[in-house]
Amino acid sequence: MKDLGYLEKLLDGSEVEWVPLGDENFFEVANSQREPVKASLRVSGKIPYYGANNIQDYVNGHTHDGEYVLIAEDGSASLENYSIQYTIGKFWANNHVHVVCGKSGVNTRFLYHYLRTVDFLPYLPNKDRAKLTKGEMVKIPVPIPCPEDPKKSLAIQAEIVRILDAFTELTAELTAELTARKKQYNYYRDQLLTFAADANVKEMALGDIYDFQYGTGNTIPKTGGQYPVYGSNGIVGSHDDYNSEDSPVIGHIGAYAGIVNWGKGRHFVTYNGVICKHKSKEVLPKYAYYLLLLQDFGSKSNSASQPFVSYHILEAPVVLVPSLDEQARIVVILDKFDALTNSISEGLPREIELRQKQYEYYRDMLLNFPKPGEQAA
Repeated sequence: MKDLGYLEKLLDGSEVEWVPLGDENFFEVANSQREPVKASLRVSGKIPYYGANNIQDYVNGHTHDGEYVLIAEDGSASLENYSIQYTIGKFWANNHVHVVCGKSGVNTRFLYHYLRTVDFLPYLPNKDRAKLTKGEMVKIPVPIPCPEDPKKSLAIQAEIVRILDAFTELTAELTAELTARKKQYNYYRDQLLTFAADANVKEMALGDIYDFQYGTGNTIPKTGGQYPVYGSNGIVGSHDDYNSEDSPVIGHIGAYAGIVNWGKGRHFVTYNGVICKHKSKEVLPKYAYYLLLLQDFGSKSNSASQPFVSYHILEAPVVLVPSLDEQARIVVILDKFDALTNSISEGLPREIELRQKQYEYYRDMLLNFPKPGEQAA
């Protein structure tokens, strides 16, 4: 496949008609069946209950039964990567999603893949409060290849779907594998770091292993800086200065209070994070980091307008520490698991990222239909 060559071969000289999503000859908008239900009033069941971004719950009963595409009406997690979902079978849709499908001559799965290429920003009248009204949604143009020959049109759509689904299925398999490996990693980490108290194992408080220090300032992260910026839940930008080096960072305020990240190399930590400065010669730095991962700091966070983790909460836990040789052996094992399940430069996360980019490349190539005026006269 080369650029547009493969798409041109599929079209084989056929025209492409661009029709609005509100054209009832090609599409159905099934919004009238939607029904929002408060969490307290939902009856638990096995039917997925969809909101703007994903399945919110599982309920008894359904609003729709069939193959549909769900387009966020409001509440999309990202405006640039607008929330588009695909579902088949029975489901319940609340009023935060538009429910659409293809009629005879339109493959609904084809519609799903195409809508993931659409820039929705021009259809959002209020960019600060992203609400895609039905009146704007139905204006979105969709390409229909070879509309004069429905059989050939469906064959073209089906071939595009076949290719793109191969990538999404592989990504789904890798994601399921990653979930399983993370569970395995957590299990073995907990087992390897659990000891019976004996003469070869020493009790230590985390406050004896680390000096904890809140990050410095509410520096606004930017792009293009030399060093990564850590907030409460990982990297949030970059900066030209640093205040920590090769040290764990713990979120200490807000929704991610208690979350632990390994701050590799030089980095900047904002006031939302706690810098963990290693000080004990009896505990290897990386082993100490894995001990932090065992702690449930979040459940101990002080109750306030928003959760926060104090120095006392961080310093108090008592852990069991084996010999340095045993620590080194355990670190080697856990580092391998960590790379497999968390590394963005290797392991499963990297593989998933590459497959997603591959999917996006072919999606954009296969769905780059000629616009009106670009087609042969």
